Amino acid sequence: MQDPHELTDEKRAMALEQALGRQLREFRKSNNLTVSELSAVSGVSLAMISKIENGQTSPSLSTLQSLSVALNVPVTALFRQFEEHRTASYVPSGKGLTIERRGSRAGHQYQLLGHGVRGEITVEPYLITLSEKADVFPLFQHVGIEFIHMLEGEVGYRHGDQLYHLKPGDSLFFDPNAPHGPEELIELPARFLAIISYANKN
Repeated sequence: MQDPHELTDEKRAMALEQALGRQLREFRKSNNLTVSELSAVSGVSLAMISKIENGQTSPSLSTLQSLSVALNVPVTALFRQFEEHRTASYVPSGKGLTIERRGSRAGHQYQLLGHGVRGEITVEPYLITLSEKADVFPLFQHVGIEFIHMLEGEVGYRHGDQLYHLKPGDSLFFDPNAPHGPEELIELPARFLAIISYANKN
């Protein structure tokens, strides 16, 4: 998605109309309203609502005010998709930031592939490599939720009182508050993606 602040005036106006239309449609659908029903409640013609939702017109402030009252949202909420800054984190192959975590001392290498905080949620994707020098370490515990996907090798992965035999292509989604981690190193090196998500306390 292009930054609307970098667009020409004409393209910026078009981007605004399209974003406004998408946002209006989302609010209408979240209120379980048809276009006809929104028209009846707001006093804005069906044709005008259709044009706005399809990004084909620049509605007046009075029209937006009528729609926002009908949808029970502030007028500014209709511009949310246009003004909201969206980011992406790109990490080239082999360039993930190697970091220290609890398992590092057991020969587990962690490469952070990106870092995202959106609202109240933090997401951390890792590429974890268990080399021939790795030790078993089924004692991780932390808040949030975790998802792992095996890419290479085989391990017996402990989660609570269950042991899962993970091979390439296998996935495990779990509550990381329970003790977890590789307990059996069956075929090394082993690599897997681990995506950890937790509430952002900041």
